[in-house]
Amino acid sequence: MHISTPGTGTGRTAPRPPADRRSAGSRTAWTCAAAACATALGAVLAYAVHGPYTRPGTPGTYAVYGVAWALFTLAAFAVIRRVPVRRALWLVWIGAVAFQIVAVSAPPQTSDDAYRYAWDGRVQAAGISPYRYAPQDPAVAHLRDDWLFPPGACRGWFEHPLPDGGCTLINRPNVHTIYPPVAQAWYLGIHAATPPGHREPVQIAAALTGLAVTGLLLRILRRIGRDPRYVVLWAWCPMVPLELGNNAHVDGLGVFLMLLGLAAVAARRATAGGVLLGAAIAVKMFPAAALVGASKRKPWHTWGAAVLTVAGAYVPYLLASGSAVVGYLPGYLREERYDDGARFGLLDLALPEAVAPFAAVAVLAATAVLVARRSDPDRPWSAALTMTGVLLLVMAPNYPWYALLLVALVVLDGRVEWLAVGLAGYALYFTWLLYLTEGQIRAVHQGAYGLATAAVVGAAWLRHRRARTGTFAPRTSADAGSLVP
Repeated sequence: MHISTPGTGTGRTAPRPPADRRSAGSRTAWTCAAAACATALGAVLAYAVHGPYTRPGTPGTYAVYGVAWALFTLAAFAVIRRVPVRRALWLVWIGAVAFQIVAVSAPPQTSDDAYRYAWDGRVQAAGISPYRYAPQDPAVAHLRDDWLFPPGACRGWFEHPLPDGGCTLINRPNVHTIYPPVAQAWYLGIHAATPPGHREPVQIAAALTGLAVTGLLLRILRRIGRDPRYVVLWAWCPMVPLELGNNAHVDGLGVFLMLLGLAAVAARRATAGGVLLGAAIAVKMFPAAALVGASKRKPWHTWGAAVLTVAGAYVPYLLASGSAVVGYLPGYLREERYDDGARFGLLDLALPEAVAPFAAVAVLAATAVLVARRSDPDRPWSAALTMTGVLLLVMAPNYPWYALLLVALVVLDGRVEWLAVGLAGYALYFTWLLYLTEGQIRAVHQGAYGLATAAVVGAAWLRHRRARTGTFAPRTSADAGSLVP
């Protein structure tokens, strides 16, 4: 395979994975070991969505998820380092599909966001802006389906009481939706394309985004000459089936659009990259961090296209709902205590809470300047990984699925230590219903993200030390070529 080198008219052969010189018996043994680990991982994932330890607030849930991540680590090592490429890719695809099927086979276990997605699609199908009314508003009572508003008193895990004595599966039924317009279009599309009254379409759609990201990552890896087996870091990461196929988070769509945008930027298609990154931002705001390094070559084209895309996506909803399109975002920031500084766990270790928000802005601004100056426009995913990772470490959210962006970027960049940020989110999220004191919750918060930061900093130091002593060969910048399908 030949890839055109940016800035030259010549071609060069993209680097290939090293030839496997092990015996046929050794290769078969490692393939069987990887398959065994994947099978065990599938069993643990099934237990995580069907067994007794499936919900936050249960100490056993930590053990189940810990075993899943340990098996994922062993399986990924075997696939990347020991299994021949052709066998590995077959194995990865089989596992990726199987894990998503397992995840979809049960209702959402650790998040009820899927029910809000279904409601937003239902409201839009009736010609009403999702930003106009809260689910409990009497003006939309005629849209209530029994599966989202179970009759009788609240009894189930995700059921929330309504002022009129009813019950709903939709979280925060007293507030407007928080999700941006491209996410809303996604919800409407799912509602229009599938039979109403079921949870499965939302979960299946999210599972399909996970598989689509697997295919896109594999294509990009091949185009830049990176070992395609690294796709296992996404396809088999427990977070992917659990947070997409089971909990149905819309983040998978944002990851897919972000990767398309970064691929377009690397292929010197700045405007197309900006449009795609803007669409990703209009799914969830976090992909905005990817713009910092992606706009180095043609910043006006990339930033301009992204801003116009986001603004254009909001126009129909702005005309229908006015300022209500802001949704629950201000309330969310207050609820998560970003306004008073209590959420910035690591910064709170050294600074007063009142100062933490300003310190967070300063840290992120300084990181953005450094990333923008040192980024390689032919490898924008590396800058995106650093900027997104620092953003999550500073904000320290208690929602682990935000780190799905990092998992995909790690596949392309290779700095696996950033996966620790996703684990940190689980450590905090699972304290829900453990009835810990505020001090205990803060200790878990700071300890989890502190360990994640130590893992990232320690790995960076070790990599730098090895590079200086000549015992480690740093990655070279691979050519972008034409990365967009």
